[in-house]
Amino acid sequence: MPSQALSHLRICDFSGQLAGAGATRFLAAFGAQVIRVEDPTNEGRWDILRGSPPYVDERRGVEFGGQFQNHNVEKLGVTLNLRTERGRELLREIIAISDAVTENFSAGVMARLGFSYEDMRAIKPDIVYVSNCGFGHSGPYESFKTWGPIVQAISGLTFSSGLPDEASAGWGYSYMDHTGGYYMAIATMMALHHRNRSGEGQWVDLSTVEAATTLNGPALLDHAVNERPLRREGMPHSNRGWPGRMAPHGIFPAQGDDCWIAIACRDDTDWAALADEISEPWAATSNLATLAGRLADLDALEASIATWTRQHDATSLAASLQAANVPATRVQTPQQRIEQDPDTAAWGLWPTVQHGAMGAVRVDGMPLHLSETDWEIARGTPLLGQDNDLVFGELLGIEASERAQLHAEGVI
Repeated sequence: MPSQALSHLRICDFSGQLAGAGATRFLAAFGAQVIRVEDPTNEGRWDILRGSPPYVDERRGVEFGGQFQNHNVEKLGVTLNLRTERGRELLREIIAISDAVTENFSAGVMARLGFSYEDMRAIKPDIVYVSNCGFGHSGPYESFKTWGPIVQAISGLTFSSGLPDEASAGWGYSYMDHTGGYYMAIATMMALHHRNRSGEGQWVDLSTVEAATTLNGPALLDHAVNERPLRREGMPHSNRGWPGRMAPHGIFPAQGDDCWIAIACRDDTDWAALADEISEPWAATSNLATLAGRLADLDALEASIATWTRQHDATSLAASLQAANVPATRVQTPQQRIEQDPDTAAWGLWPTVQHGAMGAVRVDGMPLHLSETDWEIARGTPLLGQDNDLVFGELLGIEASERAQLHAEGVI
């Protein structure tokens, strides 16, 4: 493989969980040397995902957590006890040879460790420091601690999820843990691009709550301009996308237990094709030939479509509708998407890596390809302290005897 897009970068990484580790995962996949720093006195568990489920088999412990393994592939792993002066000295040496320092601790943790942005800038004037926490490092909520569900709730995203006349449903999935990582990766690249052009480092202070708030753009605009609340009487059913513009446009039951098919009619031509496939008298009525007619009694239309789709296998029906140029697909389970969809193998979306304790493990790939400098994920997440010799020996030039002494003293 030719030189990867980010192979010129070195990142000193304290990030964990999903919102931080997910960001540096992108950088590592595209070739950046990401040195993940962990605490040797607490089995590395600055990151609570280390050792947490799911597991590949009956083995348990800090080296066997599936979530941690998935989010830290292609990174180097070192341990440093920052409670010791020698540990802090070694961190200063790593920072001095790094392009960026990344972390998603609560606000102020790095400063309390003695590594504020000013401290890091004294070590390396053009360092890029990227912090990612719930509310950032300013404002009245600065000291508050957050997780994905908290971020989603306070940003307004949770309120947007719900059916008419029902309470907000919220999301069981920590959407902003992952999306916060995407914002962090983008912000890191922007700051490094600026440094490459100007020679100036900077502190990127990222607030995941503010990142989530930007995802409410249309709803906030509707409130600010039209004074309309997001949840209101007569609000269109949230399972009907593009209300008033497409009909039908939603998810319908198929044959079998918990099997579904998505169907979207963009215009009257799509509806005519769908009606031909349905081939039942009710679908051929003239009032359904226009969007206005289909919207006039959308509940009845969707009930009729659901009665029809229940008679068919989702995969076969989706193929028939696609052949008729009607946008449709089965709602895929994880197993179907990973194991049975031919596009998965063609894309290379689930590469297999070699992990020091678990062996061969399949992990998430990247949702994009670069034709000349593509990503590569082959190295599993490092075991605790796995790369101490590489980083402290080869990069920092510390002799084996001194590394042994550092280990004996609990510094690494």
